[in-house]
Amino acid sequence: MKLESAKGWLYVIADFSVGEAVIEAVLRAGIEFIQLREKEISSAEYLRRAMRLREMTAGARTKFIVNDRLDIALLSGADGIHLGQSDISVSDARRCLGSGKIIGATAKTVKQALHAMEDGADYLGSGAWFATETKKDAVPISEETYCAILKAAPIPNVAVGGITAENGRKPLECGADGLAISAGILKAPNPVTEVKKVRRLLEEFKKSKKTVRC
Repeated sequence: MKLESAKGWLYVIADFSVGEAVIEAVLRAGIEFIQLREKEISSAEYLRRAMRLREMTAGARTKFIVNDRLDIALLSGADGIHLGQSDISVSDARRCLGSGKIIGATAKTVKQALHAMEDGADYLGSGAWFATETKKDAVPISEETYCAILKAAPIPNVAVGGITAENGRKPLECGADGLAISAGILKAPNPVTEVKKVRRLLEEFKKSKKTVRC
């Protein structure tokens, strides 16, 4: 699926442990993407939450992405799926979802980025930029590797991993098209305030020449 301009994407990774009220507030505050990433729940409960999030995003500009689970993405009517390195391939997901759905892929190396792009991924997520409580085993990415990924795979790339309004400038200076944030927004004392802070940062880079890839 051909995506609109990727510059300035705010991509929130959520699960329902933060509560529906927080998710609703963040959606109202204005974000481009929300990814549902649930762990250690039944498939039935995962689908229930996905269908609820589909309801919450209906009619909004926010794209709803399901993490990992192709079956949940299909059954909930999500806008797309995000695939990790241990999930099914991008090409297999595309055969099931068709050309009208969004497929994102995790890419931590140039090889992974090239493979995902050639397989038909619409965007990449690369990190981890900083330590993160949501993925304690996440391997840090260097600026050199990130820049090499951007140069090798010229499709939208969102930086991910421990990102906040305070540290998000670093990946943007390297050329990230957007920021994928979880706890940095959803577990902040005031999530809406954090969305506004990140939006200001993204708009600053969107309007400047700093968005040129490294």
